[in-house]
Amino acid sequence: MKKISVGVVCLARHTFDVPAATELFERTKRELRSMPEVHFEIIEEPVIETDDAEAAGAILSEKHLDGIVIISGTFHLGHLALILHKHIQKPVLLWAYEELPYNGGKIRLNAVCGVNLNASNFYKAGIDNYTCHIGNTLDTDWLNAIRVKAILRSAHVGIAGYRAHGFFNLDTEDLHVFHELGLLVDHYELSELYEQETADRGGYEHDIAALDCSGITDNQAEKVARLAASMEEFIKKNKLDGVAVRCWPEFATAYGIAPCAAMALLTDRGYTLGCEGDLEGTLSLLACRALSDEAPFMADLSQVDFAGDYALMWHCGVAAASLAHPKTVKSLDTYFAGGKGVTTDFVMKEGIVTLFRIDTARGKTRVFIERGHAEYMEKELRGTYAKLHFDNHVREVFGLVADNGIAHHVAMVYGDYIKVFSTFAAMMGYEVVTTLK
Repeated sequence: MKKISVGVVCLARHTFDVPAATELFERTKRELRSMPEVHFEIIEEPVIETDDAEAAGAILSEKHLDGIVIISGTFHLGHLALILHKHIQKPVLLWAYEELPYNGGKIRLNAVCGVNLNASNFYKAGIDNYTCHIGNTLDTDWLNAIRVKAILRSAHVGIAGYRAHGFFNLDTEDLHVFHELGLLVDHYELSELYEQETADRGGYEHDIAALDCSGITDNQAEKVARLAASMEEFIKKNKLDGVAVRCWPEFATAYGIAPCAAMALLTDRGYTLGCEGDLEGTLSLLACRALSDEAPFMADLSQVDFAGDYALMWHCGVAAASLAHPKTVKSLDTYFAGGKGVTTDFVMKEGIVTLFRIDTARGKTRVFIERGHAEYMEKELRGTYAKLHFDNHVREVFGLVADNGIAHHVAMVYGDYIKVFSTFAAMMGYEVVTTLK
């Protein structure tokens, strides 16, 4: 996971129970400092007056923050959060502690009203990158949404070749991506992927030996290992966090095999590669990487069965072998590109999954989000795939995809990250396309 930096300020007012709020804040500070992969820049004392807010804002503005948590310890002046935002224009969590029991007929904190005040001020000032939270512990979904935003903004991403032939719906504009996410895209020739000089095969021959290779030749297996090692060297040399690959039609002819199996091996080692030159699909995979130690999977919504209410999340053999169901046979095989399409083949494991895609259409960036449950099925097809039942009927899901022109690739990750991705979309001002309520 990417380490992020978050500022923390607690607001208060002397007409309320500041000692109680301070005690809660002390507990919060201890909890925050125990969290892994987050550096918290904490203003130690409650901010009460406007001068306090100016001083806190000046301190935090010198830090490289990814977001800021503004805690309403009690109700407070409306100036304070606005002053902080003036100094630190980053995504904001407006957080209120739960109200304490009465101890003399007076509201002790009135913190929720403080969040209401701040949210109203922000909204009417045209500040939209805020999220509200009520509770005594930090909203970790917001924190993870910050992590997604940070990993995308700092990413170095490349395209090798171009989008696949005829896949116009995967096209992107480099400067639109820069405007939306702050990252620059570099372009490379396909040959750079397989022409890197490597001293050895990087141990990939051992990864291949763990698979059933009866469906391919020794020469094809050797080519997979050589390609994986060359691609890894290419990624390291260019310091890439992700790369979208034009994996067909010319790759197999130029190199001798398609890159699917090599991409699967690299994915299992933590690298992020997208199929068919799909840049936004690759960015979606990177977003999933920000949340889970398990490999994500770029999938097509395939074999939609309205009667059985399921679809196969399938692609032609690029899933990491670590995602295979324990009952399935993990193999390398070839079934396209005139016998040169070497792929991984297996049924993926069971579990809750989240589907996510950053998708631009008509000058507007949206995110597609759905949740489903993968169940086991017998291995009947080539490629890697999961049989998925969605929260809502597959007819409704497919109708939504078609009606909104969502591209035919989505990132699939095991786990429930619906709230995280919804919060990320709100931070970015993106429309959410989903059947979930």
